[in-house]
Amino acid sequence: ALVSRVPAELQGAGWWRLLKEGDSCGKCDLALCSEPKDCLAGTVVDHCGCCSECGNVEGQICDLDQGNHFYGQCGDNLECRLDADEARFGEVPEPQCVCKSQESICGSDGKTYENICQFNKAYATKRNISMKHKGPCESAPVISMPPQDVQNFTGNDVIFGCEVSAYPMPHLEWKKKGNKMFLPGDDAHISARGGPQKYGVTGWLQIQGLKKSDEGIYICHTKNKYGATYASARLKVIDGILTYPVSALKGSNLILNF
Repeated sequence: ALVSRVPAELQGAGWWRLLKEGDSCGKCDLALCSEPKDCLAGTVVDHCGCCSECGNVEGQICDLDQGNHFYGQCGDNLECRLDADEARFGEVPEPQCVCKSQESICGSDGKTYENICQFNKAYATKRNISMKHKGPCESAPVISMPPQDVQNFTGNDVIFGCEVSAYPMPHLEWKKKGNKMFLPGDDAHISARGGPQKYGVTGWLQIQGLKKSDEGIYICHTKNKYGATYASARLKVIDGILTYPVSALKGSNLILNF
């Protein structure tokens, strides 16, 4: 039997498969098969129908035609598909492994996995997690991307962003430190907007035509039935008009960039 021993780090590599194309499968002898290790998407049977090898993971290029044996086969709960979006944009689509189910999974580690394939990949790495239930994990809000400190000149515009992960969908509001009212209130030069994501929400606070009085600390508040949290950022407003003593301007070239 011509069954090659393949190093674990090379299993699934297209060029290694190409080197083996001259091999005839012959009679299957399982004793000559090397055992695949650390397979993140489980194992599949090789093109000879004899030895096991690591299946390709989600997003990995795969062999769409069962008659080809270059990129490899998709692993557990995965199928090989062409991305139609790439063809629409004029690109040559490449077949990739796609998870058959896009239903999210709640792990025992409290993390929401996008699908069963992502959960299996994490399980293959950690081994100490289990599936708690289908669907996202319910949790208090976590601010995954807080607003950042910013400084700008009077008359310009600034935007604060705040990204929150949680399920059920959290509520997000903005407030300026020292003020009881949530923004924007009746202030025409301040606007707040945002929208839901798959398991969270993103919010933006825009201040147009900065005034010196806008300077301060702005707070992103978020909450759902499991809890609440907040994050803040400082806005520094610099006067756009600089004044110099007349004596300092004599014999010099002054260039102001805003």
